[in-house]
Amino acid sequence: MSEPCSVQWTVGDRVRLIFMPTYVKTADPMPMLRPPTVLQLGEEGIVLGQRSGNYWSVRFQKGAFLLEGHYLERVTDDQSGYLSLSPSNAQ
Repeated sequence: MSEPCSVQWTVGDRVRLIFMPTYVKTADPMPMLRPPTVLQLGEEGIVLGQRSGNYWSVRFQKGAFLLEGHYLERVTDDQSGYLSLSPSNAQ
């Protein structure tokens, strides 16, 4: 039996897909099941909110999907593929 994941993110956090689910559910008002090929392993998205049962609504390039927390990890500024322009990096 696996332990429940107690990951807490906030809206706007960047997350990365670290495991591929067998299917994904859209985060639309009327959700639909989609094949996992709509997402890529390692793809980054932005947390839109939390749903019941440790499900997270995440916006990826091809849309918003509901994923369990154990499929995701937080992306820090030094891990992100995006350039960070924080004052400490500006010269």
